[in-house]
Amino acid sequence: MITESLLLDNPEGQLPGASPAGGPLQSAITYEKIPTNIYADAKAASRAVAQEIAALIRQKQSEGKNCVLGLATGSSPKTVYAELIRMHREEGLSFRNVISFNLDEYYPMPPDSQQSYVRFMKEQLFDHVDIPAGNYHLPDGTVSLDQVAAFTKQYEAEIEAAGGLDFQLLGIGGNGHIGFNEPGSLINSHTRLMMLDNSTRAAASSDFGGLVNTPRKAITTGVATILSAKRVVLLAWGERKAPVIREAVEGLVTELNPASYLQTHANTLFVIDTAAASGLTRMKAPWLVDSVEWTNSMKKKAVTYLSQALDKPILKLTDRDYNDNGMSDLLAQYGQAYDINIDVFNQLQHTITGWPGGKPNADDTNRPERAEPAKKRCLIFSPHPDDDIISMGGTFQRLVDQGHDVHVGYQTSGNIAVADDEALRFADFVVDFNNKFGIESPEAHRIFQDAIVSLRAKKDTIVDTAEVRYVKGLIRMGEAKATCRFVGIPVENAHFMNLPFYETGKVAKNPIGEEDIQITMKLIEEIKPHQIYAAGDLADPHGTHKVCLDAIMEAVRRLKDRDFMKDCWVWLYRGAWAEWDIHEIEMAVPMSPDQVMRKRLGIFKHQSQKDGVVYQGTDSREFWQRAEERNRGTASLYNHLGLAEYEAIEAFVRWHF
Repeated sequence: MITESLLLDNPEGQLPGASPAGGPLQSAITYEKIPTNIYADAKAASRAVAQEIAALIRQKQSEGKNCVLGLATGSSPKTVYAELIRMHREEGLSFRNVISFNLDEYYPMPPDSQQSYVRFMKEQLFDHVDIPAGNYHLPDGTVSLDQVAAFTKQYEAEIEAAGGLDFQLLGIGGNGHIGFNEPGSLINSHTRLMMLDNSTRAAASSDFGGLVNTPRKAITTGVATILSAKRVVLLAWGERKAPVIREAVEGLVTELNPASYLQTHANTLFVIDTAAASGLTRMKAPWLVDSVEWTNSMKKKAVTYLSQALDKPILKLTDRDYNDNGMSDLLAQYGQAYDINIDVFNQLQHTITGWPGGKPNADDTNRPERAEPAKKRCLIFSPHPDDDIISMGGTFQRLVDQGHDVHVGYQTSGNIAVADDEALRFADFVVDFNNKFGIESPEAHRIFQDAIVSLRAKKDTIVDTAEVRYVKGLIRMGEAKATCRFVGIPVENAHFMNLPFYETGKVAKNPIGEEDIQITMKLIEEIKPHQIYAAGDLADPHGTHKVCLDAIMEAVRRLKDRDFMKDCWVWLYRGAWAEWDIHEIEMAVPMSPDQVMRKRLGIFKHQSQKDGVVYQGTDSREFWQRAEERNRGTASLYNHLGLAEYEAIEAFVRWHF
């Protein structure tokens, strides 16, 4: 069950069991070799880190000394910089005594480029505080290749001349890189030119309009340079960072995960959110590191964990299995393994339903959804125009086939994910068609002609014009309508919300605004749904899914006292890359082989997202392949736990607002 307590019950954001910021590691957490503080979300974590940096700056000011900071780029430190700017504006925090050295820069890279880290730092921090222009330093992406070696030596000398780094802020790559020290980097490495790993380039490709445009090299400070800092704090947000965080914190020190070198540093702290911490033993199996309260939720988590760890169906687990794996306290509280096994097995069995809208005229005591009303109004929120069919296409189809009044709220246009050549082909067709048949609309003609001119002249890194974004949005709108027709709902049940936060023309979006919330509230009030389905990707604090979910949650909170909301349940689904943990799932909707194929055909309606997605990321599979593997993986997990074997399963968690 997902509740607001995860986000709201702890105003400081730090979870129970985490040590105070900068404090010693708790002795109970024996698996962790690096002190690690876990926070409910990135905002609370960033606030704590910003406060530590501010305290250091002020301490140095009181001593009449400079404060030498090593700074990072990327999405992770943005919220830290935003808090530092707030403290400068509202609390008088001065940066006059700050000298900074950035970790890295792409090579080659002009400083005024959209992707330049010089530009990033100015926009995210330097232009908003009073740091003197000569006090911040970044690797130079414009030096000639034959001068790089001399430049990197000079960069190291400047750090040393400043007195060394007092504080180094880090992010972490999906492969464990810190700075651009890729796997294979040695612990004694210094500032140098580095070839980027393909996974690093793929992760950055969205900023460059595709992998082909992404630089292959970067100048980076070395591991030894980082380890020379007096204090090191590493940030990580989101479940995609969970595996590499666990390896760095609990694994061996190895060049295959450069972040693991931080185990050798005497004053390092990892500051992470709950999603990034999900792979740590204290989160995954807390009973192995300390005593726990054996609530029903914890019992379910422990039993499913044990079943998977031993590769035994739940009903075959024995008392010895429990005792040998740190769960004797569970036996002491609930009795023998046989009784616990049956209880958890039944709980999992009760999550499975072929009636996601509830089964009419049935006993719903052990069903995830209510039987009444038999015909429900259902509102599926889709962050992008294809998330509805990709993430819950089988459930979408079931709801329609079972006679419910299904609506889809397409929250954003999704326009930046359309390739330029696809948009140019579409615009050419419209103009040629209008010219052929003499269809005149001066404004339409201007829009499409301007889009064609812009697309033909466009360089890969230039932001799309408003006209180009309009054309790309039309393409994605048409594909969404095609999916709705395919599933069987009238086109008027497709609501294109076009939330303003999204319309920047860039991968980086604006924060959620009041207009986004009002648009969301208006749609909910119009439909008065009995069910709301929303993308529950809480793990990514900077992604479109997370911002869209924030808009829905705020809208629901404001509307929760309305009479119609008393009959409304909110179900959260996940994206194509990850699924809820088995113990979290509250509704599991199975699919037959025919239903899996039908979902695939529905995904195929989004032709602009096939055969080469603009923002592919590190996963080269197409969306239908990702979705099918995820759904089949969930079904396989249920089967391995001893439940019925299905072709695929879509899973949901209820949000109790």
